[in-house]
Amino acid sequence: MIAWKHRLIFLWIVLIISGCAIQPKIVTDEENKHRVSADLISIQKDHDPISGSISLEEATARALKNNLELQIELTRKTLAQKQLDLKSYDMLPKLVIDLNYTSRSNYSGASSRSLITGRRTLESSTSSERDVFASMLGMSLNILDFGVSYYRAQQAADNVLIQEEQKRNVINRIVQDVRSAYWRAVSYERLISRMQSLKAEVRESIDQADQMKLEQLNNPKVNFTYKRDMLGIEREIGLLQRNLSIAKSQLAALMNIKPGMNFTLVIPERGIFTSKIDLDIEEMEQIALESRPELRELFYQKRANAKETRAAILQMLPGIELGARYNYNSNNFLFNGDWLSLGSQLSWNLISIISMPAKMAELDTKEKLLDTERLSMSMAVLAQVHVSLAQFGNINEEYRAAYEFYQTQKRIIEQTRIEARLGKISRHALIREELNTLLAEARCDSVYSDLENAYAGIYVSLGLDPIPEDIDSKDLSKLTAKLTEHWQKR
Repeated sequence: MIAWKHRLIFLWIVLIISGCAIQPKIVTDEENKHRVSADLISIQKDHDPISGSISLEEATARALKNNLELQIELTRKTLAQKQLDLKSYDMLPKLVIDLNYTSRSNYSGASSRSLITGRRTLESSTSSERDVFASMLGMSLNILDFGVSYYRAQQAADNVLIQEEQKRNVINRIVQDVRSAYWRAVSYERLISRMQSLKAEVRESIDQADQMKLEQLNNPKVNFTYKRDMLGIEREIGLLQRNLSIAKSQLAALMNIKPGMNFTLVIPERGIFTSKIDLDIEEMEQIALESRPELRELFYQKRANAKETRAAILQMLPGIELGARYNYNSNNFLFNGDWLSLGSQLSWNLISIISMPAKMAELDTKEKLLDTERLSMSMAVLAQVHVSLAQFGNINEEYRAAYEFYQTQKRIIEQTRIEARLGKISRHALIREELNTLLAEARCDSVYSDLENAYAGIYVSLGLDPIPEDIDSKDLSKLTAKLTEHWQKR
């Protein structure tokens, strides 16, 4: 007996020492490199190759198919659906099987002693074999747990719908971001060759001014003034090129194209913006209040909170558990080696009654908070509808003026080039007008990009989905075709 105690003490000491010996294990350089390699492969896995110039519809389709932020939202929705499936199992009765095997080195036995006389009344005897196998198959149902699980499953179903609204919100933002980045990148594609050519010409003029200074062929002040103007033009071209070049990188990131990969865009002709909104402001307000993902999400949250209230009331009630078990025991000393047992149990957590007022007060406050958030969000949504409509109108007028200015500047540069060929004006004047034309083009494209963004912003403020509902295909060409057809109907 003493030896067994020593062994048990030694075993406990070993377990305690082993637990204390665990130390943090930092990732190794090899494991880190392997992770990076695997991530880079995963990022570009199953991406469609770029076979030609990318249109706006194709750029949007690539973003919807490959954008990692959207993939996160899709995975969250899938997780919510799996959690709903898991919650549904909680409503089923518990089915338990228990297998037990015991073995002794000797027989268990006992004798009895009289409590009155203190004498031993029976010989030592046993009622169990040394090796015993026992099993039990039981089913139980707690009616209170069933009711609570029912409301928990309904809350999980509401969470699936909440994740769907969050996915819609992300899709709206991604489509708007792609549209904005695409048109700014188109401007860069249009102007990059012109910017590089004009920049080279300006640099040549600066070199000539430096040469004239060295040879002292002109008034020094005139040379410095000329060089200052050329450096100013060069700086403006550099700023313009830098601002526009960022848009293409942003578009590549939205499409999840590897940074640095070269691709071209479809370059549409410039023209007057013809898209219009054929809805009056009252209809737009009604659509926005019914369709905005943020408002629909708050509605589902309030519905889930109401079910939490019902679940809290149920948890205050006594729980009734019904059970049935089939038992088997291999002990030959038993008169009946197998038997069926039925039972019921009533339990009541009295603390739940004491804590119920605090719980109900919490849920009531949460409901009031959701109501206030919904009203606040409704006001913000209505304001966004009016602001987006006003912004679209203002930018539309701004684009009309920028387009007319660009058309006028085109005629001016045509006349300037003729005069330069005839020697009527200086090269400095020609370069200045070339820059004015380039800036007019860039301004026209920039305002057009803002106009496309403002037009998409109206649909975002209304909560209307910018893509068809059945757009679940993984084929890029089919996605692009569906988007093209959907947008032509708008």
